[in-house]
Amino acid sequence: MYSKKRIFISLLIVFLVFMTGVIGFKFFGGKGWTLLDSLYMTVITLSTVGYEEALDISTNPAARIFAVIFIIVCLGTIAFAISSITAFIVEGELKNVIWRKKMEKRISRLNDHYIVCGADETAQTIVNELILTRKKLIVIEPLKERIDRLLSLFNNLLYIQGDPTEDDVLLSANINQAKGILLSLPTDEENLFVTLTARSLNPEIRIVTKGIDTKSHKKMRKAGADAVVFPTDIGGMRMASEMIRPAVVSFLDMMLREKEKVIRFEEVSVPKESPLVGKTLGEAKIGKKTSALLVAIRDIGTGRYNFQLTEETEIREGDILIMIASPEMVDEVRRIAS
Repeated sequence: MYSKKRIFISLLIVFLVFMTGVIGFKFFGGKGWTLLDSLYMTVITLSTVGYEEALDISTNPAARIFAVIFIIVCLGTIAFAISSITAFIVEGELKNVIWRKKMEKRISRLNDHYIVCGADETAQTIVNELILTRKKLIVIEPLKERIDRLLSLFNNLLYIQGDPTEDDVLLSANINQAKGILLSLPTDEENLFVTLTARSLNPEIRIVTKGIDTKSHKKMRKAGADAVVFPTDIGGMRMASEMIRPAVVSFLDMMLREKEKVIRFEEVSVPKESPLVGKTLGEAKIGKKTSALLVAIRDIGTGRYNFQLTEETEIREGDILIMIASPEMVDEVRRIAS
């Protein structure tokens, strides 16, 4: 910002000095000098090219004194303008290098993060949701213009400009320590290839991919995807829901679009040796301690959901607590369950 302001000031000074030269030479040159003569003298003096003078000023002391002063002013002006432009270029490059190094250092420290492959409209929504819910993430996108678009929407976003189908690119995003990877690439073939690559590099990672052709669902699941989401299906379901259950849709929209406080359906796993294991919901008092609204518990063994929760419902090791909560509430539940 400072460099841009400095360039503007230097260009303004050059313009003012130029106009001063034209007016000054015309004034001190007298009636014998035309406006073109004054313009010519100003240009050759300001540019220091040293061409022959338009008119002889050896017999005009006032014009000679003005020329001496004007030459000194021009030298200072040119030096200032050149230094400003040079500083702008050098500082800009230097800032880019420093930012890149700093970002690479932050990326190298990532763990339990999410990798978003692609930067289309779907990916933008993914990134926005991960940021709102305070998740660590990094974006991989081959096209610079798409990265620039993302950066204009999200400040300090970690990214890698590269092809996510390449092993080295995924490894540079710390895929070995990532919690999940979300694929929103233009074609099913690319999403399928990255699914295979990601699964081979990190067998434990959760993979969620966008699907375009519904026929590719089975192939992606066989390749290692944990979930395949088809935007067209989601859009159709949303339209039907708007028609037959508008109040429910309005409620969910309120949760997703509320800017003052982020509220989401969230989940927290109950780990081994958690102090919650063996306790009833009445004894755990999760809602009272955190204000989170517990709506269901998923049994890790059977995969079934228990929606009929009572004070006597027992929490077991591996259970997944499903709740409506803010990121702060979720952090507190995790702290209690850890």
